[in-house]
Amino acid sequence: MDRRTSIKWILAASAAWPLLGQRLALAGAPAAAAAGAGYGTDPNLLAPYHPGMYWPLTLSAPQRRLAASLADLIIPADEHSPSASSVGVVDFIDEWVSAPYPASQRDRPIVLGGFAWLDEQATHRFGTPFADAAAAQQTALCDEICDPRRAAADKREAAHFFAVYRDLTAGGFYSSPAGRKDLKYIGNVPLEHFPAPPAELLKKLGLA
Repeated sequence: MDRRTSIKWILAASAAWPLLGQRLALAGAPAAAAAGAGYGTDPNLLAPYHPGMYWPLTLSAPQRRLAASLADLIIPADEHSPSASSVGVVDFIDEWVSAPYPASQRDRPIVLGGFAWLDEQATHRFGTPFADAAAAQQTALCDEICDPRRAAADKREAAHFFAVYRDLTAGGFYSSPAGRKDLKYIGNVPLEHFPAPPAELLKKLGLA
């Protein structure tokens, strides 16, 4: 799967989420809430940040391995840019599910429950945790849940997890320097001056 295809999947899956009308409960017992209290409304953006500074991080070493494997299935390395895990997407997701804010708290049980489901399914089918399964086995399992519209009835919650995780992976990757370069995004660049719109454009718009 190439990176452009993964973006199309994100858009298609996002359109299907409201139809699901449910939250994930794949892991049985609900995930414990994040323990942090947040950093307030005005963080110091110039101060150095260290992981775990504002709240305890959530993911265990095995969960981080799973997170990396799944992120790299969604956005693998190619001739344009590196893989999702190599630009810090796992750190981004760990921060996200650990933060004490409403959106993070909403997604936390979905992500943790989905991880548990993937490991359970991989162990049952392949005799190994998801991160240790062969690439073809990982892909086969994800193919069953990569599209909420096509997922079997008993896998719709897993498909919802996959859609959420794919969105987080894309958000983390495409907000990184490598991801912005891959998109050919030209913002966030300091300019010494602000040139006026080209005369050709103004003429085309009827403004000159």
